[in-house]
Amino acid sequence: MTANSTGQEYYTTIETGAMAEYREKGSRFLAYSFPVSDPAVFKARLAELKKEHPKANHHCFAYRIGLDGDLWRVSDDGEPSGTAGRPILGQIDSKQVTSIAIVVIRYFGGIMLGVPGLIAAYKSAASMCLQVTRFVQKPVLANYHIQFDYTQMNEVMKVIKQFDCIVLKQETNLFCSIDAGVPKNRQDEVIFKIREIRGAEITKP
Repeated sequence: MTANSTGQEYYTTIETGAMAEYREKGSRFLAYSFPVSDPAVFKARLAELKKEHPKANHHCFAYRIGLDGDLWRVSDDGEPSGTAGRPILGQIDSKQVTSIAIVVIRYFGGIMLGVPGLIAAYKSAASMCLQVTRFVQKPVLANYHIQFDYTQMNEVMKVIKQFDCIVLKQETNLFCSIDAGVPKNRQDEVIFKIREIRGAEITKP
């Protein structure tokens, strides 16, 4: 993830998923959380869950992706409008976590819950799932372009590893280049270290 306009240096996300079950008047609500980097990753995981639970009545979900939170989606999947996806997203946002999805699968128990009951049930299932989901803080990354001679490869890679930079793209020839994501809170140190290497240049792309 690259740096956003708010100036934040860290964001909260997850690296592994979790599962929780909530029951209400005979209905079972199975909530699954998992990390998601883009809509395609989410669609693939949703398809897997639908295969695992083909007899479920509803597969409702919400996800939020990205530092600015502008990539999100909710689905009630046949439940009354606003009773499932929005309550799930509300729980995600209450934890200020991003790049996460929650799918809540419902097996109908024969008793109607009504709109308030459905909202409470989906909210509770998502909340329980988040309680057992492990959150991690990751640094916001700023993109940089590094150019250097092949003989400086080891020195450059040593700096990248030391400061937990992420290699986004690499070209290795006589003259090499790397596009790297640099933790925003370590930018000054990385720039200084790279410029200490004879013949190496680091610039914003």
